[in-house]
Amino acid sequence: MLKVETFAIDGLKLISPMAFEDERGYFFESYNAQAYSELGIADTFVQDNQSYSPYGTLRGLHMQTGDFSQSKLVRVSLGEVLDVAVDLRKGSRTYGQYATVILSAQNKQCFYIPRGFAHGFLVLSKEAIFQYKCDNYYDKNSEAGIKYDDPDLNIDWGLSDRKFTLSEKDLSLSSLREFGG
Repeated sequence: MLKVETFAIDGLKLISPMAFEDERGYFFESYNAQAYSELGIADTFVQDNQSYSPYGTLRGLHMQTGDFSQSKLVRVSLGEVLDVAVDLRKGSRTYGQYATVILSAQNKQCFYIPRGFAHGFLVLSKEAIFQYKCDNYYDKNSEAGIKYDDPDLNIDWGLSDRKFTLSEKDLSLSSLREFGG
Protein backbone atom coordinates (compact mmCIF):
# COMPACT_ATOMS: atom_id res chain seq x y z
CA MET A 1 0.00 0.00 0.00
CA LEU A 2 1.45 3.33 -1.11
CA LYS A 3 0.33 6.85 -0.33
CA VAL A 4 1.08 9.43 -3.02
CA GLU A 5 1.20 13.23 -2.83
CA THR A 6 1.24 15.41 -5.95
CA PHE A 7 2.50 18.95 -6.46
CA ALA A 8 1.47 22.10 -8.31
CA ILE A 9 4.25 21.16 -10.76
CA ASP A 10 2.79 18.39 -12.89
CA GLY A 11 4.57 15.04 -12.82
CA LEU A 12 6.30 15.25 -9.44
CA LYS A 13 5.14 12.66 -6.89
CA LEU A 14 6.08 11.96 -3.28
CA ILE A 15 5.48 8.32 -2.40
CA SER A 16 5.15 7.05 1.16
CA PRO A 17 5.37 3.27 1.56
CA MET A 18 3.66 1.30 4.28
CA ALA A 19 6.29 0.18 6.78
CA PHE A 20 5.80 -2.81 9.07
CA GLU A 21 7.54 -2.31 12.41
CA ASP A 22 8.08 -4.58 15.40
CA GLU A 23 10.77 -5.29 18.00
CA ARG A 24 13.14 -6.44 15.22
CA GLY A 25 12.97 -3.11 13.38
CA TYR A 26 11.01 -2.48 10.19
CA PHE A 27 10.34 -3.76 6.68
CA PHE A 28 8.97 -1.96 3.63
CA GLU A 29 9.02 -2.34 -0.13
CA SER A 30 11.13 0.51 -1.44
CA TYR A 31 10.06 -0.21 -5.00
CA ASN A 32 7.44 -2.38 -6.68
CA ALA A 33 7.00 -1.88 -10.44
CA GLN A 34 3.34 -2.94 -10.44
CA ALA A 35 2.37 -0.67 -7.53
CA TYR A 36 4.23 2.28 -9.07
CA SER A 37 2.58 1.65 -12.45
CA GLU A 38 -0.80 1.95 -10.72
CA LEU A 39 0.34 5.41 -9.56
CA GLY A 40 1.12 6.39 -13.15
CA ILE A 41 4.88 5.76 -12.90
CA ALA A 42 5.56 3.15 -15.56
CA ASP A 43 9.24 3.97 -16.20
CA THR A 44 11.62 1.09 -16.73
CA PHE A 45 14.49 1.90 -14.39
CA VAL A 46 17.82 0.74 -15.81
CA GLN A 47 20.41 2.16 -13.42
CA ASP A 48 20.67 2.47 -9.62
CA ASN A 49 23.02 5.04 -8.07
CA GLN A 50 24.09 5.74 -4.50
CA SER A 51 26.07 8.55 -2.89
CA TYR A 52 27.41 9.16 0.59
CA SER A 53 27.82 12.75 1.78
CA PRO A 54 28.49 14.55 5.08
CA TYR A 55 26.49 17.47 6.52
CA GLY A 56 26.31 20.56 4.31
CA THR A 57 27.11 18.79 1.05
CA LEU A 58 25.03 20.20 -1.79
CA ARG A 59 24.85 18.18 -5.00
CA GLY A 60 23.13 19.74 -7.96
CA LEU A 61 21.19 20.98 -9.69
CA HIS A 62 21.87 18.26 -12.27
CA MET A 63 20.11 16.75 -15.26
CA GLN A 64 20.71 14.82 -18.45
CA THR A 65 19.42 16.28 -21.73
CA GLY A 66 18.34 15.04 -25.15
CA ASP A 67 18.28 11.31 -25.81
CA PHE A 68 19.82 10.71 -22.37
CA SER A 69 17.20 12.61 -20.37
CA GLN A 70 16.32 10.75 -17.17
CA SER A 71 13.40 10.24 -14.84
CA LYS A 72 14.55 9.56 -11.29
CA LEU A 73 13.12 7.88 -8.25
CA VAL A 74 15.12 9.13 -5.26
CA ARG A 75 15.23 8.23 -1.57
CA VAL A 76 17.46 8.40 1.49
CA SER A 77 18.54 5.29 3.40
CA LEU A 78 20.65 7.09 6.03
CA GLY A 79 20.18 10.61 7.36
CA GLU A 80 18.12 13.47 5.98
CA VAL A 81 18.26 15.76 2.94
CA LEU A 82 16.41 18.67 1.44
CA ASP A 83 15.60 17.47 -2.08
CA VAL A 84 14.87 19.92 -4.92
CA ALA A 85 13.39 19.41 -8.39
CA VAL A 86 13.33 22.30 -10.89
CA ASP A 87 11.02 22.17 -13.92
CA LEU A 88 13.08 22.79 -17.07
CA ARG A 89 10.65 21.23 -19.55
CA LYS A 90 10.35 23.48 -22.60
CA GLY A 91 6.79 24.76 -22.94
CA SER A 92 5.80 23.76 -19.42
CA ARG A 93 3.44 26.20 -17.67
CA THR A 94 5.63 25.76 -14.56
CA TYR A 95 9.00 26.20 -16.29
CA GLY A 96 11.57 27.54 -13.82
CA GLN A 97 9.49 26.63 -10.77
CA TYR A 98 10.71 24.16 -8.18
CA ALA A 99 9.47 21.89 -5.42
CA THR A 100 11.27 20.82 -2.27
CA VAL A 101 10.75 17.85 0.03
CA ILE A 102 12.54 16.47 3.06
CA LEU A 103 13.63 12.90 2.45
CA SER A 104 14.98 10.83 5.31
CA ALA A 105 15.68 7.30 6.40
CA GLN A 106 13.00 7.88 9.02
CA ASN A 107 10.16 8.95 6.67
CA LYS A 108 11.17 6.35 4.02
CA GLN A 109 9.63 8.47 1.25
CA CYS A 110 10.53 8.30 -2.43
CA PHE A 111 10.41 11.35 -4.69
CA TYR A 112 9.59 10.75 -8.35
CA ILE A 113 11.11 13.31 -10.73
CA PRO A 114 10.16 13.00 -14.42
CA ARG A 115 12.40 13.73 -17.38
CA GLY A 116 13.07 17.42 -17.98
CA PHE A 117 13.79 18.38 -14.37
CA ALA A 118 17.05 19.48 -12.79
CA HIS A 119 17.62 17.81 -9.44
CA GLY A 120 19.73 18.45 -6.38
CA PHE A 121 19.90 17.85 -2.66
CA LEU A 122 21.48 19.26 0.50
CA VAL A 123 22.51 17.02 3.40
CA LEU A 124 20.85 18.25 6.62
CA SER A 125 22.02 15.45 8.93
CA LYS A 126 25.53 14.49 10.08
CA GLU A 127 25.75 12.22 7.02
CA ALA A 128 23.44 10.80 4.38
CA ILE A 129 23.22 7.93 1.95
CA PHE A 130 21.20 8.96 -1.08
CA GLN A 131 19.89 6.36 -3.54
CA TYR A 132 18.18 6.80 -6.86
CA LYS A 133 16.90 4.87 -9.81
CA CYS A 134 17.18 6.27 -13.36
CA ASP A 135 15.19 5.26 -16.43
CA ASN A 136 18.10 6.00 -18.77
CA TYR A 137 21.84 5.51 -18.70
CA TYR A 138 24.28 8.24 -17.73
CA ASP A 139 26.04 10.01 -20.59
CA LYS A 140 28.76 12.55 -19.76
CA ASN A 141 28.14 14.52 -22.98
CA SER A 142 24.47 15.02 -22.01
CA GLU A 143 25.17 16.58 -18.59
CA ALA A 144 23.58 19.94 -17.84
CA GLY A 145 22.46 21.84 -14.80
CA ILE A 146 21.56 25.07 -13.08
CA LYS A 147 23.53 26.80 -10.32
CA TYR A 148 22.16 26.07 -6.85
CA ASP A 149 22.13 29.78 -5.97
CA ASP A 150 20.56 31.10 -9.18
CA PRO A 151 18.80 34.36 -8.22
CA ASP A 152 15.90 33.70 -10.60
CA LEU A 153 15.16 30.45 -8.77
CA ASN A 154 15.86 31.85 -5.29
CA ILE A 155 15.82 28.42 -3.64
CA ASP A 156 15.72 28.45 0.16
CA TRP A 157 18.10 25.61 1.00
CA GLY A 158 17.19 25.85 4.67
CA LEU A 159 20.65 26.19 6.24
CA SER A 160 21.24 29.53 7.91
CA ASP A 161 25.05 29.22 7.89
CA ARG A 162 25.09 28.53 4.10
CA LYS A 163 28.39 26.71 4.49
CA PHE A 164 27.82 24.30 1.66
CA THR A 165 30.34 21.85 0.29
CA LEU A 166 30.10 21.87 -3.51
CA SER A 167 32.08 20.39 -6.37
CA GLU A 168 33.89 22.59 -8.87
CA LYS A 169 31.48 21.28 -11.50
CA ASP A 170 28.47 22.43 -9.48
CA LEU A 171 29.99 25.87 -8.96
CA SER A 172 30.33 26.32 -12.74
CA LEU A 173 26.80 25.29 -13.81
CA SER A 174 24.61 27.61 -15.92
CA SER A 175 22.16 30.17 -14.69
CA LEU A 176 18.50 29.60 -15.52
CA ARG A 177 18.70 32.39 -18.12
CA GLU A 178 21.80 30.85 -19.75
CA PHE A 179 20.09 27.46 -19.78
CA GLY A 180 17.19 28.89 -21.74
CA GLY A 181 14.80 30.48 -19.26
